[in-house]
Amino acid sequence: MNKTTLKTLLSQVAQGRLRVEDALEALSAWPYAQLEEARVDIHRCLRQGFAEVVLGEFKTAAQCLEVAKALAGAGQSVLITRLSAEKAGPLLEAFPAANYDERARLFHLQQGPLPEGGPVAVVCAGTSDLAVAEEAALTAEAMGAQVLRLCDVGVAGLHRLLAELPKLRKVHAVVAVAGMEGALATVLGGLVEAPVIAVPTSIGYGVHQGGMAALHTMLSSCAANVSVVNIDNGFGAGFVAALIARPRANSNP
Repeated sequence: MNKTTLKTLLSQVAQGRLRVEDALEALSAWPYAQLEEARVDIHRCLRQGFAEVVLGEFKTAAQCLEVAKALAGAGQSVLITRLSAEKAGPLLEAFPAANYDERARLFHLQQGPLPEGGPVAVVCAGTSDLAVAEEAALTAEAMGAQVLRLCDVGVAGLHRLLAELPKLRKVHAVVAVAGMEGALATVLGGLVEAPVIAVPTSIGYGVHQGGMAALHTMLSSCAANVSVVNIDNGFGAGFVAALIARPRANSNP
């Protein structure tokens, strides 16, 4: 259930084309669907404009499939993150129209029109950061954003990033994905007007400590427009970037 389907339902009742009892039946699963091992928030799309997103990494294939069926049955899109190719198999069989990206480990079933979204950029420092960057990009696209992808523009070769500045200055939000020392986010923050969502990755050597060095650098940024999500959290960054871009897109005539 989303705002469009709810308006249609209420309009049908008001016009006498749908019995009140039938409308009550359609709304009977609100605000969540009770499953054997999960309670799926099918009301979230109405409250927040996007359906509940499922973390697939620690769920079984059967649990992922059950939750996906509950969301899809309520007419909502399905986005499952951190999903292995093995777990994705049964989902793709059940939903042939869905897409699965093995690098990003992201499953997406789109139902209905995409939300209206503005332009965002997903920028990654190195090719090794691409899996996290693509998780961010595909998440933002699932929410309707128009995504500019820029790869391998880390600060060790600053000229590569500077060449892309005309494009970056046209977007509403920037996702900066970087491992090692994580300096990319601060550099971007000093070059663009848009908010920068920094994503530290677990790419690096020794004292990098699985992303802790990049996380600390980003949290210590001197650029006032930089905010930081957790290590390797491309999903969270892409989600926030799309939310930032959406109101600005919807306010345009």
